[in-house]
Order: sequence, then C-alpha cells, then structure tokens
Amino acid sequence: MTSKLATRARAFARSPLALACAMALATASGSARADQAADLQAKLDALQKQVAELQTQMNAMAAKAQQPPEKVAAASGGHEFLERKAGDGLTFFTRGGELSIYGNLDISVDDATKGLGGMTVGGVAPVGRVGWMPDLSTNLSYVGVRGVQQLGAFPANFVYQFETQIDVSAASGTSASNSNTSSVVKGGLTSRNSFIGLASPAWGALKIGKTDAPYKTSTASMNAFSGMLGDYAVIMANTGGDNRVEFGTRLDHAIWYESPSIGGFFVNALLSPGQNRGYDNSNLAAGEGDCAGGNVPGSGGLPVACNDGAYGAAYSLSAGYRNGPLYVTGAYELHKGVNRTSDLPVFDPTDVANEWAAKIGAQYRFATGTTVNAIYERLRRNVPEALAYQNERSRSGYWLAVSQQIGANDSAHFGWAHAGQAPGDPGQHNTPGGLGSDNAANMFTLAWKHQVDRQLGFYANFAETLNHASAHYDLGAGGRGVTTDCHDASNPDTTGFDPNGNGPHCWAGGKLKGVSVGMKYTF
Repeated sequence: MTSKLATRARAFARSPLALACAMALATASGSARADQAADLQAKLDALQKQVAELQTQMNAMAAKAQQPPEKVAAASGGHEFLERKAGDGLTFFTRGGELSIYGNLDISVDDATKGLGGMTVGGVAPVGRVGWMPDLSTNLSYVGVRGVQQLGAFPANFVYQFETQIDVSAASGTSASNSNTSSVVKGGLTSRNSFIGLASPAWGALKIGKTDAPYKTSTASMNAFSGMLGDYAVIMANTGGDNRVEFGTRLDHAIWYESPSIGGFFVNALLSPGQNRGYDNSNLAAGEGDCAGGNVPGSGGLPVACNDGAYGAAYSLSAGYRNGPLYVTGAYELHKGVNRTSDLPVFDPTDVANEWAAKIGAQYRFATGTTVNAIYERLRRNVPEALAYQNERSRSGYWLAVSQQIGANDSAHFGWAHAGQAPGDPGQHNTPGGLGSDNAANMFTLAWKHQVDRQLGFYANFAETLNHASAHYDLGAGGRGVTTDCHDASNPDTTGFDPNGNGPHCWAGGKLKGVSVGMKYTF
C-alpha cells in the first residue's frame, strides 16, 4: 500500500493535471480581481509543496521497510549492526551487546639440552640426541571471540567465549611423543577456554564450559615467564616433574562462579564432575577423548587404561585481595580418586587415592618499578603408608621472582623455583626409587623483555633445571610447543624390530638448560 501511494504521488507531481486546473480556474475567474488570482496561486503552491513532502516521506518509509530486522533493531539502539567500537581492541556492537576478537601470537627460536651427558645403565648411554638441539616453538598462541548480550529487564547479561590454540610453527593435530599421546586436537576450534554463562556486576558470573582452574589463575600474574623456558609450571603445581602440570591446568566439563570484587576481596570456585563409569576412574570420562590425566589409555607403553593420573571429580577454589600495589591470594584444589596403578608392577587398588594442592602467594609493586612475587605450595597424595616408598607427589614447592621495569619499554626478570624432596620415588630408568630418594630440584630463569608498543614485544631468556639424583623435572612445561624433558629417543616398540625400542626411558638427574629469543603480538 505504501508503495502504491508513493507511485501515485509521484505521478500527480509529474503530470500536467495541476497546471490544467490552474488554467481553468484562471479562465473562469477572468473577471475577478487581481488580488483573488494571487491568492489562488498561493494555495496552488502550498498544495504542490505538500505533495512533495508526502513523496519524501513515502520514499523513506519504503527504504526502511527493506532493511533487515536486526539492523533496524540495532539502529534504534544508536548503533549499526556489527558497527566497530572505538578503541584499541577489535570490538563490534551486536543486537543489544558486543563481540570482541582477541588473540596472542608467540613464537621463539630456542636451543636446549637435556643435560644427560655421562649417564649410563649397564654401560649403555641414553639413546639419541640428548645434548643441545635447536628448535622453533609456538608458545601459548591462540585466537578467540568473546561477547556479551543484554537481556532486557533480566538482572544479568548473557556472556560467551570460544578460544582455540594456534600452532604457528607446527601443523595442527593430535600430540604425541615417545612417552605421552593425546587425542585432543589443540588447534581445533574451542580447544582452549570456552564457555557460556550469565554475568552481573552486582553478583558476579556463573559459567559452564572449560577453563583454567581458579588454582591456576590465582597466581598467574606472578609468573613473568609464562610460555617461556623457565615458566614456573616446570615445578609449581607439577607433582611429578613431567610436562603435565596436574594442578595448573584447564578443567573440562566444568561449572564455576566468579565473584565481584567487594572492598578488594573476591573468590572463584569451580566444580568438574568426574563423568567416569569406572569406580577406579580407569575409563575415559563420558564425552572426552583423553583420560583426565591428560593422555589416552596406553600412552607411553603402559597398560591400555586410564591408570597414569586419571581422576574423578575435581574441585578448585581461590580467594584474593587486591589493594593498589598489593595482591595476596590463597588457593586449593582436590582431585578425587587419582589412579596411578601403572606405577606398580602388580595392580593395587589402594593406589587410587585423592590428591590435593594448596598455596598462598603475595605480590607487591614498588614505586621504583620493582615487583616482588612469592609463593609457597603444598602438594599431597593420600596413599597408605605401605605405598609411601613410591610416593613422589607429596612435597612442598617455592617460587620467588623479581621484575624490574627499565624505562618505558624494557624490563628484566629473575625467577627461582624449588621442589622439595618427596617421601619416596617409583624409580626411573637409572634410579632404584624407594624411600628417601633425593628427588629435589631447583630451577633458575632470566628474561629480558622489550615492548615496542602495546601489542608487539620481543624477549630473550635463559633457564636451567638442576635435578638432584632421582628428580626428573623438565624445562618448558606450561604451554610451550617444544619442551625438553627426561626422556631419551627410545620408544615403546617391544617387537625387537626397532633397536631403540623397549622404552620410553626417563633418565633422572638431568641438568637441563635452554636459551630462547622470541616475538609476541597481542590484539
């Protein structure tokens, strides 16, 4: 109807009808006075003006009717649909909300050694290259989208995030080594922290998905070496010294709460149900492709079951206080029924036990540009006294780090981590294990960072892990694409075909070292 009215209005304006009417009226009133003719002409001019205004209104209505509904709705809120928001970030307005695209790209050139020179077992040395070896590594690189959607009168907003790892220097796919195999495609969509939930500035946020646990995030700001050689995850929250960081990890199929800051205080709490049909958690959790311990059944030449650190339900909690330059925090995490029966030659159901971690940390930023960080941590595995001889996972950990800002663009960083001695040790390829094994270790790390601008930066760092005789802590745990650990080049083949088979072999007591130069870009 609107279109027809507009067409008729345009036709009237363009036809000679108006002129004919004027001429007829002028002829009929030829004997009228001149002032009456002028008055009639004014009325005709007013009529033509009204017709023109009507045509303009009809054209505007027709154009609006052709717009998509979402664009009309967004425009009514003052913004076009997917209009770019002003600022440094890549954020767009949506229908009643916002969507942001973000990322971190980090790649480095490294050279590292396992430090196993001179070791032998029965006169046989470690297999393969265990000295210095150069590499290119992608470190904690990812892209993601996150957004918020207003829900009208509802007292919270809908929030969401989808994040995936980006392997810049390597092909995406499942990860595997001679000692660990995972079916998770880390470069797959939503392989990293991803969730949906509800959030309000008044009461906090409730989210469902997968995320870095509160235990991990509580002290993340105290780790200036995140993703580098010498990341504090080499020792902190790492119970056995492998590349898997048991209590500094991401938890799948989880639900968690994040409180607002009230007077500087805040808490975060997470629950991840076990979803495991096995009483001993030896099955894959329902809906997952890896055991809860971070590998597939049979990884590393072990029996084909989830018996190398798989657990049931997980609980993680942290609390913190921030006031200007001061930040203090405490955190606790519990893993129920951790199955480590592969550590024993014969199955023992008592080797399915709870494991927990607790820590306190403090950070202070001085006016001089100096930041000091300190963490104390306790790790415990609650096995019976009869299994204490192989309990390498009950120990203390310490972290001390100092950072100094130098000018506007440069900073220097030093870190030291210490793993205390555990009650026992299951033994490695070159150690007998047992009670009193010297499995303590120290890690030292140095880094220099130069920030070109808010997005682009360069860094150089050196790190070394000095294992005592029975320890096997690595170098590079916590998110690096290339890590250096205790394993030589032997593999799980037991057919006799491969001369380097009958592995993997972990050599304890290594003195691992590495140097790295990298580039990092965030957006």
